[in-house]
Amino acid sequence: MNPAIGIKSVDSLSAHEFQVALDGQVVSGIFAVQGLTSFVLEGELPPLTITKMVQHDPATPFNAWARASRDGSRPARDVAIIALDEGVETRRWIYRNAIILAIQYSDFDSGRSDLVEERITIRADRVDEVWP
Repeated sequence: MNPAIGIKSVDSLSAHEFQVALDGQVVSGIFAVQGLTSFVLEGELPPLTITKMVQHDPATPFNAWARASRDGSRPARDVAIIALDEGVETRRWIYRNAIILAIQYSDFDSGRSDLVEERITIRADRVDEVWP
C-alpha cells in the first residue's frame, strides 16, 4: 500500500486477456478456454475445452491437428494457455502431449446471427505452469 495516496495495488488476471498457442505458434480466433487446471494430486487431469471460431483454411494449426486426428491415431501437441496483463505475458500453462478427444459445434440456427463455434476438447499427460 502506498500510504501517501492510500491506494493498494491488486495483482490479478483479467479473464478476457489471453492467448492460446499450439506447439509454440499463437493461434487466432479463440473465444474461450474452459477447464484450465494447474495440477491434480491424484488421477488424470480433467479435459480442457477450447472454443474457437470455425476457420476455413485447412492449414491453420487446429484444423491441421483435427484432420490428423480423424483416423484415431491421436497425434499429440503441446497446447499453451497464456495469461496476459496489458499485452504482457504473466503466466503460461502448457498442456504437454495433448490429444483431441472430441470436436463439437454450436447449433446451426436460422433465427440467429451468431458465429458457429468449434469446441475442441483435449486431454494431456501433464501441465507445466511457467512464470516468465
